[in-house]
Parts: sequence; structure tokens; C-alpha cells
Amino acid sequence: MLKRDRGRRDQIDPGPLTLRPRRVRFDLSDAPLHWIPGEPVASHIVSSFNFVFPEAERFFVDAFTEALPAIDDARLRADVLGFIGQETVHADTHQLTMTEYFARHGIDTAPLEAQVAWAVRKVFGPREFADERRRRQYLVERLAVIGAAENFTAFLGDFALNNAWDRAGAHYGMAELWRWHGAEEMEHRTVAHDVATYFDASYLRRVRALVITLAVLVLLFGRCARFLAAHDPAIPRHRFAIARGFFAAARRGLLPSIGQMTRSVVDYLRPSYTPDMTGSMAQALAFLAQVESRHAA
Repeated sequence: MLKRDRGRRDQIDPGPLTLRPRRVRFDLSDAPLHWIPGEPVASHIVSSFNFVFPEAERFFVDAFTEALPAIDDARLRADVLGFIGQETVHADTHQLTMTEYFARHGIDTAPLEAQVAWAVRKVFGPREFADERRRRQYLVERLAVIGAAENFTAFLGDFALNNAWDRAGAHYGMAELWRWHGAEEMEHRTVAHDVATYFDASYLRRVRALVITLAVLVLLFGRCARFLAAHDPAIPRHRFAIARGFFAAARRGLLPSIGQMTRSVVDYLRPSYTPDMTGSMAQALAFLAQVESRHAA
């Protein structure tokens, strides 16, 4: 099971990375709806991320594209461009792959996708301001939210690389999809934090962004998980079915536990927080090299 153990952090700095998108495609043609066997709730909770990630990552790309002209640091500009490329591929891959996957299982996800898109755009979408100062402050606020969200995605990336899916017999292609995405989140884990602090290093703004991010994510992921559960007769129709399934799966290392997520939030709230407190970059890069090798073959 994943532990937030600082002993797992890399002892050797891999040095500056050149971020780039990787063109990969995952075969889910035979992936069952319960792609973690006997774990309908765990399968749906992870699958629910497919509805949030594409729209959220497009929001990230839009905000970073808007911010790019104001970034004078050459290294940070290069990182932002690499980040934009990776997040664009993530959004497109999840949108295409999972739309086909759910359609094959007879689930029309269009209403849910529309709800998520409306919510993300309503809260974080671009807005017109007559006053330049207000426009910039709104952009800085969105960048701070992205910094907070990317702490969460890096945590999830570390979890994806170190969980118990294989022992539970999870579908290989589905597990690889999430581990590829998670490893790239680990690879660019520092970029959003660096951009947010480049524009405003205020600790108060960082905390405010975390509160906003957690509130939106809990609502969206909860809505998506309930939607999938409602279309699955294998999940009992009572109000605590998803909660029970979540806690049972977390005990088996199939989902991150409340304790692990809480420790991630506590780490982020430390004034000394840096994104490289999360997981192992060496592990993420090694996995990405394996993925590229397999897909090239």
C-alpha cells in the first residue's frame, strides 16, 4: 500500500527535464465494466476521473496559455510549454478512450460530461474584465488553483504507480492508462507550483486555492461516481453503498485512503512545501520509458 514516506524520495536529483507529450494508445477493447475484478465501487471511482480530467486539463491549458506571455524565465517557459503538451494529450486520450469504453458497456455519458463541463467552465472559465488589474488577478487566482490541483494529481500519480491493482487482477490496459497518466503527472509535478509562485508566492492565496480546489473536486468526483453506480445493478441501491465500497477498497490498497489524502493536504499546507515531496521521479521516469518502449514495439 502507498505510504507518504519521505524515505521514498529520490536521493539523486535527475536534473532539469525536457517535458514532452507521449503519443500512446491503450487497448481497452476487452476491458470489463468492473476492470478491478469483484470491485465495482473501486472501478467506478477511478473511472469517474475520466469525466473530470479532460475538462479540468483543458482549463489548465487555457490558463497557462494565457499566462505564457507574462513569463520571462526561459526555463519556466519551456516547462509550461511541455506541461501544455502533456495535459492536452491527457485530455484527448481520456475523452476518446473512455467515451468508447462506456458506450461499449451501454452507458450514455453525454449528460454527465455536459454537467462537468458546465461546472468547470462556470467556476474557472475565462471571463472578460474591462479593468486590466482585475483580469490579471483572476488569472493569478486560476493559476493558484491549478497549483493546488496538481499537488492532488501528483499524489494520485504516485498512488497509481504503487497500489495493489496488479494483485487484484486489474485489467492490464486500464491500469497502464492510469499509470501512464500518473507518471506524467509526477514528471511535471513542479510546474504548476512554480508558475503559481512566479505570479504570487502568497501563502494565503495558496491556502485559499486549496479550499476552492478540494470543494470543487469532492463535488465533481462524488457526482461522477454516483452517476456510474446508478447505471450498475451490481451496486446496492442504498445511500452508503459507495462509501462502504470506498473504505473497503482503500483498506486493500485499491484506492487512496482518507489518511493518505489527509497527509497529502497537510504536506501542501506546510509553508516549506515543495512538489518534490511527493513520490519518486526516478520511478515515474522508469515507468514512462517502459511504456514508450512497449508502444514503439
